[in-house]
Formats: sequence, C-alpha cells, structure tokens
Amino acid sequence: MPETYWTVRWPDGAEERLYSPSSVVAELFEPGRSYPVDDFLTRARIAMERASNRVAAKYGFACSSAMAQLDSIETRIAGFEGRDGAEITCLDISQ
Repeated sequence: MPETYWTVRWPDGAEERLYSPSSVVAELFEPGRSYPVDDFLTRARIAMERASNRVAAKYGFACSSAMAQLDSIETRIAGFEGRDGAEITCLDISQ
C-alpha cells in the first residue's frame, strides 16, 4: 500500500500534486488521459474511499488524509462543474 502522488491539470490550466495513501489511483486514472469533470470526480471519490478502506483494513482506522484530499478535490472541482467540455488531465502518477 505505497503512498502515491498524482499530478493533475485543472481546466483553468493550473497543475496540482495530489496525495493518496494507496496506489489505488493508478487503477482509476491513467497518466496523459483527460477526464470530463463529472467522471474525474466519480473516479476520485472511488479512489479515495478505496484508499481509506485499505488503510482501515490494515491499521484499524480510516485514513483522514485521503478524505481531506477528497474534500480538497471536491472544493476545487465545484468551480468547473457545468462547464461544457471542461476536462481534468492526469499528468503523472508516482510512488
């Protein structure tokens, strides 16, 4: 369950490095691929919930860092929802 960082480019061109306590993000995102905002958010929710559950299974408690990262993603995405053609690009995934 290695910590994983993934870099995304938001629809406004800004790039951000995101955190996951698990490599599960590599199961849901592909470097170089762009995702419509709604699809990205769905995948991010699944990834962070799975990551938190993996931590809970191993250590007996959910991962607050995964949930905090999801909160941050949801806040950032709120400004882009409803924009036709808005996409978020996964630039890199690294451990």
